Amino acid sequence: MKLNLSYQKVIEVTSAQMVGVKGNNLLQTVVFDTRNIIEGEDAIFFALQGNLRDGHSFIPDAYAKGVRCFVVSQRPDISLFKSATFLLVDDVLKALQQLATFHRKKFEYPVIAITGSAGKTMVKEWLYHLLSVQFKIVRSPKSYNSQLGVALSLLEMSDEYNLALIEAGISAPDDMRSLREMILPTHGVFTSFGQAHADNFKTKQLHLAEKLSLFESVECTFFNSSLQLSPDTIKKINGIEVGPDQFVKERNLLPFEDEASQLNGRLSIAVAKYFLGKEIDLKKQIATLPQLALRMELFEGKHQNLIINDSYNMDFDGLEQSLEFQLRKANGRKRVVLIGLDASNAHLKDKIQHIVAAFKPEVFEFVQAGESEIASFENAVILLKGTRNAEMQRYVRYFKEKNHTTYVTIDLSAIKNNLAEYRNLLKPSTQLLAMVKAQAYGSGGDKMVRFLEQQGINYLGVAYVDEGVELRKLGVKLPILVMNTEVEALEDCIRHDLEPAIFSMSQLDRLIKELIILGRSNYPIHIKIDTGMHRLGFYPEQMSALCDLIKAQPEVTVKSVYSHLADADNKRDKRFTAQQIKLFNQCCEQLYKSINYSFTRHILNSEGIANHSIAQFEMVRLGIGMYGISSNSDLKRKLQPAFAWYSAISQIKTIKKGESVGYLRSFIAEKETTIAIVPLGYADGFRRSLGNGKGQVFVKGKACKTVGRVCMDMIMIDVSSVKAKEGDLVEIIGKQQKIEQFASQMETIPYEVMTSISSRVQRIYLEE
Repeated sequence: MKLNLSYQKVIEVTSAQMVGVKGNNLLQTVVFDTRNIIEGEDAIFFALQGNLRDGHSFIPDAYAKGVRCFVVSQRPDISLFKSATFLLVDDVLKALQQLATFHRKKFEYPVIAITGSAGKTMVKEWLYHLLSVQFKIVRSPKSYNSQLGVALSLLEMSDEYNLALIEAGISAPDDMRSLREMILPTHGVFTSFGQAHADNFKTKQLHLAEKLSLFESVECTFFNSSLQLSPDTIKKINGIEVGPDQFVKERNLLPFEDEASQLNGRLSIAVAKYFLGKEIDLKKQIATLPQLALRMELFEGKHQNLIINDSYNMDFDGLEQSLEFQLRKANGRKRVVLIGLDASNAHLKDKIQHIVAAFKPEVFEFVQAGESEIASFENAVILLKGTRNAEMQRYVRYFKEKNHTTYVTIDLSAIKNNLAEYRNLLKPSTQLLAMVKAQAYGSGGDKMVRFLEQQGINYLGVAYVDEGVELRKLGVKLPILVMNTEVEALEDCIRHDLEPAIFSMSQLDRLIKELIILGRSNYPIHIKIDTGMHRLGFYPEQMSALCDLIKAQPEVTVKSVYSHLADADNKRDKRFTAQQIKLFNQCCEQLYKSINYSFTRHILNSEGIANHSIAQFEMVRLGIGMYGISSNSDLKRKLQPAFAWYSAISQIKTIKKGESVGYLRSFIAEKETTIAIVPLGYADGFRRSLGNGKGQVFVKGKACKTVGRVCMDMIMIDVSSVKAKEGDLVEIIGKQQKIEQFASQMETIPYEVMTSISSRVQRIYLEE
């Protein structure tokens, strides 16, 4: 966000009354949540009032973070904020919308407004994916489609872009008028029309008219023929109907087979063709459309079941999105929907039944708190949805394959964000190789690889042939580079179409002999050059002999040449890295002149991308950076942590002065101490060296040091300063304790922490 607004212009646009000092600097960004303020000097804080919180109560916090301009509806005590400017308005949200409307009018490029009962976010993200081949696009973050969300989305517009994708959602009559006045759309997309918020409208026709009023003055509106809009309605919105017989070849490339994805897919393809022209080839983009879902847990359950745990609330929009997500995940498997309602929500039963029936699951049941028996299912996709009071977590625990209290969460939405941030540092043409060795750094190879495939990754990298073979058995089609190809595994490597890294003459000779035996030619290989890391690789002085051998052997063809930076995170002295890059270039030039055909070059890893993106060549390798870990402070602020580790308290005890805890009585209480026992030990990856207070975890936001030695399956922690109880959550890695801090306690690096966590620790995947 870069608004370039003077104080006077904000006052003029919002009709505000100024109180306090008059600011002179330009205002660049809008904030309303103090947790997101990094540098507040050029920010405007809008003190929004919600059902649970009043933004005015957070003014001191925002002021402490450097904010000096506040839009408020309550007159402040300016003596407490002597260098602040307060802009007093009647309605803070309306003032924000006025500012968004003013800002929107600065830009003349196309603005595509997207609305509908379901599928808005999916179509927006798919259009972004398809249209990005030609347009620089600003789009609504996440699912920002409310009165507030639309305003914030529009404020992201700038001259840097040439197209905007804006979601719009309504819940009551007259909602769309204010959204339309802000967005001023040039084009429209109407995704669907369903039951969401229908009770707030007198008739179905009024509900539909409210949604379609967004498109009253647009050049054209795209909609699926299944909506069956009347001719008069189509004329009003300049409608372009998208039918089932259109874009058949393109739709066959869609990576999703469920009906909702097919409908949204053809709608997205139609819009993309309209803006890009029919001659643009979208095959690659269509085949790699990303999968989206709301925040939920997704994990493997007992009896080959896949469990979707959305048992946190009972809202209707969320239910529809969960059912859509289940449909996409099913791939022919039986769908089971279990809905939990407590007594206060029993009146919702009929409406829920109506919504679920539209998706036609094979099994649909309401479950009640206290029910003794739970039905058993096999090879099904089970959706658990309901209120907390309905005790749905009992069903979650029942269906889990592993009930070990200690678990790791991998936030796929954060990884998606991090991929985007790294891609922002690269040219659009630069390919991305994702390293998924060691079970994707301990995050789970199967799930991570499938997710990365959906994100448009070009290549996968593993350490050993066995890892690549496992991925091929799972049906992974992406090219896979094996970094450490052992000669004993060359036959398996070839039979599973894995691409070996070649780092020595003897290894290359063995590969060629194996290829001759198998009758293979032009087999892709990747040449590893040692430019200074001094691990695997050819020395530059070996290049002549290597070139001669490759030219003489039709069995192999060079797919890529790569090297590894030894000092990529050293921003103070880049001379060694510069020398490595220079040497790498020379070796590549020598090989090219010899073999006379092109190949891909790559030398940058995660830290290299952050600090030396000028040397990105045709491809880069991304590993630990996907999880939000980087030593580059500028990039680190934009990355989101994707890896967290939790457990729970099993028991609490009071230890008297003089009593000991644990093996060899290494802890003797100097005073009465309350300890908690946590089912987490060195067999899980919590190293023994963290015992006796060297390591710590967090309970209710407070640091709790270890007491005594770390056992194989348990640790003891000091909870004397915490009002803890059995069952309380224990954070090992998360918001309170970053993985870098935990690794420092272990005197190691995040790589080792992640890859050392035992397979008995369950992995839970979060998606948004």
